[in-house]
Order: sequence, then C-alpha cells, then structure tokens
Amino acid sequence: MPRLSANLGFLWADLALPDAIRAAAQAGFDAVECHWPYGFDAGDVGAALTETGLSMLGLNTVRGAPGENGLAALPGREDEARAAIAQALEYADRIGCKAVHVMAGFAEGADASAAFDANLNFACDLAARQGATVLIEPLNRYDAPGYFLRDADQAAGIIARLGRDNLRLMFDCYHLQIMQGDLTRLLTRMAPVTGHIQFAGVPDRGTPDRGEVNYRHIFAHIDAMGWDRPLGAEYRPVGPTGDSLGWMQSLR
Repeated sequence: MPRLSANLGFLWADLALPDAIRAAAQAGFDAVECHWPYGFDAGDVGAALTETGLSMLGLNTVRGAPGENGLAALPGREDEARAAIAQALEYADRIGCKAVHVMAGFAEGADASAAFDANLNFACDLAARQGATVLIEPLNRYDAPGYFLRDADQAAGIIARLGRDNLRLMFDCYHLQIMQGDLTRLLTRMAPVTGHIQFAGVPDRGTPDRGEVNYRHIFAHIDAMGWDRPLGAEYRPVGPTGDSLGWMQSLR
C-alpha cells in the first residue's frame, strides 16, 4: 500500500480545515491536500499541520465568479488570474505547502492557449522564489464540460512547450480514466512530467475499492515505477468520511 494523502476538499469537508487535518492524521493518512483553504486562517492551518506532523501537499487557485472553474486560460482576465496565483502561493508559503494547482477555467482556442501560457510563466516565476511547484490538471468532460485542459497529452505538450522546471502534471486517475483510459501505460508515459497523483473510484468518484479501476493493480504499478510520494485520495464519501475508509485496509 502506498503512502496516502487525504484530499480535504472532499474528505471531512464538514469540519473546519484545521480539524479536518487532525481527523486525517487520526485516520492514518501520511499527508493532506485541499482545494480552497482561504476561508481559514493560515496560522491555524499551519498550527494543525505542525501538531499532527502532516504536510499540506497542494492547494488550488480560486475558481473565479460563480459558475467559473478557474481563470488562467481566460483571455482578458490576466489581472484576476495573476492575483489568484499570487494569493495561492502566498497562502501556500505560510503553511509550508510546496505545490499550487493553477486552474485553467472554461475556454478553448488560440487566445485561451496564449493566456494560459503567459499566466503559467508568471506562476512559475513566482513559485520559483519559494521553491514551489505549479501543477496543471486535466478534468473530464462530464464533470467539467468545456474545461480548457482535457487530457494528459495536452498538459504534457504545454509543459514541454514552456520548458519550466517547476511546472508539472497533476495526474488524477479518476479524470484520466474517463478521458483516456489505459492508466497503466499512461502513468508510465507521463511519469517524467508528473508532480502529483490522485485517485477515486470510476465512474462515480466514490471509494477506490469500487468501480471499473483495479487500484490494487494501479498502486502496485505506481510503486514499481519508483514513485515514493503520497497518493491523493480525492473521492466523495457517502456519509461520514470515517465510515468510508475501509478501502485503506481492503486495498492492502
């Protein structure tokens, strides 16, 4: 069984973020990650991380206005996108978090691509000052129709084109199984550009011991690749999170 990170955007989402960190530690997770922590004081979050000994692996830039899903690929919204990037990196620095997921948003076309490239260069410059990594993540067309990043190959192409050492792929097995499948080969092919790996059951984003993906096989393959960082459990529990954790034993 690999080391595991609890994504507190979905797990223990009913608790204040500092208390969710404590719950994750008590449940046996090795690290945590989150979506949008900005409603919680960074000092309180940092104190909970210090108390539990857990690291916060990553957090997201804000989505934008209601109905939006990120700003970085939206032409004409560069000032807002860069303010969101600066906000995320400043918060991350205060809590010792070393990765920020820059959300692209709903967009397509050459202008969106140019805006995303420019904003990612800005993010990488800013992140480099604090030794942080910038992550980009493809989202599936059912959960996020019209999202700019659609698959791992598109993301890898951006990473290659920009040539930034601190720009990496967030490989979410849930999204990429839906969009591309063939996860074993895709993980191997994307390993050189991957900065973080997440997982959930497919197709309902439930616990990983149910659905069409055999995570016993996937975890063994990731281990054989030499990956030694925690994998992010980003699934939607049905009912209390504590009641959904049987997979941590069954997948062993």
